Amino acid sequence: MFERISQLWRAKDLRKTLLFVLLMLLIFRIMAHIPVPGIDPTGLKQVLQGNPLLGLLNLFSGGGLQNFSIVMLGVGPYITASIIMQLLTMIVPKLEAMQKEGEQGQHRINQYTRYLTVPMTVLNAFGTLTFLKQQGAGNILGNLSPFQLVTAMLSILGGTMLLMWIGELINEKKVGNGISLLIFAGIVAQLPQSVQQTLSVVDATQIFTIAAFLVIGIVTIAGVVFVTEGQRNIPVTYAKRIMGQQSAGSVNTHLPLRVNQAGVIPIIFAVSIILVPPLIAQFFTNSNIAWVANLATWINTTFQNQTFYGVAYFVLVVAFTYFYTAVVFQPNNIAENLQKQGGFIPGIRPGPPTAQYLSFVSNRIILGGALFLGVIAVLPTVMQSATNIQSLAIGGTSLLIVVSVVLESVKQIQAQLVMRDYEAFYK
Repeated sequence: MFERISQLWRAKDLRKTLLFVLLMLLIFRIMAHIPVPGIDPTGLKQVLQGNPLLGLLNLFSGGGLQNFSIVMLGVGPYITASIIMQLLTMIVPKLEAMQKEGEQGQHRINQYTRYLTVPMTVLNAFGTLTFLKQQGAGNILGNLSPFQLVTAMLSILGGTMLLMWIGELINEKKVGNGISLLIFAGIVAQLPQSVQQTLSVVDATQIFTIAAFLVIGIVTIAGVVFVTEGQRNIPVTYAKRIMGQQSAGSVNTHLPLRVNQAGVIPIIFAVSIILVPPLIAQFFTNSNIAWVANLATWINTTFQNQTFYGVAYFVLVVAFTYFYTAVVFQPNNIAENLQKQGGFIPGIRPGPPTAQYLSFVSNRIILGGALFLGVIAVLPTVMQSATNIQSLAIGGTSLLIVVSVVLESVKQIQAQLVMRDYEAFYK
């Protein structure tokens, strides 16, 4: 490990890349402490502790919501816009054809996602401000004038767009996913505060509870690594081919199907979606139409219920695991490429039978990964209900994101180191 770290530091370009990424993460943490103008965050912590949805939003924004900073929404609007664009890509033929154009088509879809992030940020900012004002009975926001409200929303919009830009800059460095690293930095930054809050309310009689938290944390980390690295190898054989006057013998290899192909994306998607109904309902709580106001009030009350929140969160995570896997894993394309290259799965006919077989195997192994992600997502809620300790220090979602992002970043960095080893060998 120390040899790898030394090699990493000796590579000048890679060292500059890592320092640049650290600088971007530092800028994000500084932004998380720049408050929205005209807002007094006094009393906001009590509202966050009593609302699991806002607590999750505060977690993913790295404490930005708690500080009422310009990045209080984190990268949530951008993620929501990405979900909408992926859904539209599956529905709208023009966007589907654009996606098949390769890098150029994907670049245009990414541009549309950026455009869509702007109205999503404005909607989320207005909904969040309205929600907090009603939850805090005016003690948090007070009486905002229209000018102050517009100024606050523009500040939040600017912070979100800057955060999206920082994420894309990190993506270009090829040492990890920018959006995931920003969420990772926010969670790690919240960890010391969460530990301090937990220890401040724990007495000697709860020492076994703390020990149980630590054991569950270690088991969760081991489970995350095991599931993240787990894969099913599908045997693939390439037939003997004649190229000119030479013949290439058959080659036996395998096609890896990961148990958790979606990574942490389903949890991030689920958090983005589960925040939308209560935020939209805030616009209609004071409606003059009785049934509309009652429906909005019912939605707010229902989503604050711990049991309903846990069940909805679990279902959304499982559903998004299947959805995102269906988006990124295309059995028909894989079967077509295998057939073109002269490859086949032993015992399975090339073409549509191969695609059906890959789809069947994928659905079976995804079930375990989806249920695992769902359990990890609701683990903090279950533990808090069982122990009455309000802490996200060893939350399953936090550990899943942190471990998964670290594994992904380490793999990309190792790939760059291996590439440099080959370059040195050729020289």
